[in-house]
Amino acid sequence: MPDAVVIGAGPNGLVAANLLADAGWTVEVLEEQEEPGGAVRSDRGVHPDYVSDLCSSFYPLAAASPVLAALALHEQGLVWSHAPRVLAHPLADGRCALLERGTDATAAGLEAFGAGDGAAWQRLCAVWDRVGPDLLDALFTPFPPVRATARLAARVRGGGGLRLARTMLLPVRRLGDEEFSGAAGPLLLAGNALHADLAPEAAGSGGFGWLMSMLGQTYGFPVPAGGAQSLTAALVRRLQRGGGVLRCGERVEEVLVRSGRAVAVRTAIGEIVPARRAVLAAVSVPALYGRLVDSRYVPGRVLADLRRFQWDFATFKVDWALGGPVPWTAGAAATAGTVHLADGRDELTRFAAQIAMGQVPDRPFALFGQMTTADATRSPAGTESAWAYTHVPHRVRGDAGEEGLTGAWNRGEQEAMADRLEAQVERFAPGFRARIRARRILAPPTLEDLDANLHGGAINGGTAALHQQLVLRPLPGLGRPETPVAGLFLASAGAHPGGGVHGAPGANAARAALRTCSPSRVLSRAQRALSRRGTPGRGPAERA
Repeated sequence: MPDAVVIGAGPNGLVAANLLADAGWTVEVLEEQEEPGGAVRSDRGVHPDYVSDLCSSFYPLAAASPVLAALALHEQGLVWSHAPRVLAHPLADGRCALLERGTDATAAGLEAFGAGDGAAWQRLCAVWDRVGPDLLDALFTPFPPVRATARLAARVRGGGGLRLARTMLLPVRRLGDEEFSGAAGPLLLAGNALHADLAPEAAGSGGFGWLMSMLGQTYGFPVPAGGAQSLTAALVRRLQRGGGVLRCGERVEEVLVRSGRAVAVRTAIGEIVPARRAVLAAVSVPALYGRLVDSRYVPGRVLADLRRFQWDFATFKVDWALGGPVPWTAGAAATAGTVHLADGRDELTRFAAQIAMGQVPDRPFALFGQMTTADATRSPAGTESAWAYTHVPHRVRGDAGEEGLTGAWNRGEQEAMADRLEAQVERFAPGFRARIRARRILAPPTLEDLDANLHGGAINGGTAALHQQLVLRPLPGLGRPETPVAGLFLASAGAHPGGGVHGAPGANAARAALRTCSPSRVLSRAQRALSRRGTPGRGPAERA
């Protein structure tokens, strides 16, 4: 009988399992898919000569994460690779905003867009230099982050703290207006804010856009050499060398509860896997409370709040094998791993407003990845392994374009939306389509099929809006990894601090389990019975 069962072998589940194994616990990880990784996987499914990442690709949060740093994954073969430049945001007139690895280089580029904008960028960077480490510490620890908050408060005593709080709460459009006179600085901030589901006018989007920009400048937007799967492979190797067990193709259907405590899980084939101390669920919040745990063990207020749970935007992605580099009108964009495609902030606002109205955007804001530019091993010399994703409504009420898309995402609608996304790229890179050797479409239902946590293509485990963050994430009163069921912990991006590949939700859940589930705890009668039984069927815990 393992000490802990972890449901899900995405990055958070694997981080949690590694930390438990490091503490001497026996751990068994059950993964529904036939391979581990969740949204951190890669393959050669677009073209046999090209490595393509299925879901996520660039990992600034992973590079900054003290959780992943402590795992020393370089010892397991993980190597980070960087493009020459971090981020580009080209405009239709050929100009290009650039995020560089150095403050001075970024500032010099911004100065060309507006007098004084270089100095404004340096002021924003100076704030990061002063508070960044403590802010990251607060971000990656369970809520409330008492020690990190105390250190942060000490660094920004008096009015400085209030000004920082105001900056973090500002809409990114307002932050850009206050700090810059030209277009480039506001574009970098606003485009980064839309890595989450935060419109330029949303409260808190300024803080998120600033945070992502500072992470990019400090750590880059690196990629794992050889493909996203390299990060997953390093986590799996570390776990197995520490004695952990990974079982793929094992869908968990139920968390079994006895006397208010999680004691086992039941798989789709009826196997009962007991857990001596804890069950850690790296699954979505609705899946945990709406499917895996019997409603008898979930307080009514949690079920009521669950009906108000909000997903982040749905996602539509296309992968390409390109026969040559992307022919950007703004040549500097060719040197960046990540490219944002929207012709100015107003187009970003228009895009977000169309989603809010339930419309499929006609000019979709695209996050474009040049993977061979970031990692030369991804495709043959002189070619490019590329992708782009955009967002669409979960519930489509209309189409802002001319194709009449309904959100059914049948083959015809997928092809039409992929063409629309390619047309957006063509606006900034005429001739792009002529370089396509092959493409693969990952519509919202496809992404969910690849990873059940990506409900309808939602990639962040729930909205990043303020009403579902910090102590309110995932639901009011459940701002920590502990759940209403003893011995059961939420370890997914649905928990604080949310989406992104950084391992914090998994680490927080593992630490909570280590803290609250004593190694000397006497086995319950139900667990001893389950341990002896070890066969498919309904055990005592299921009948409770």
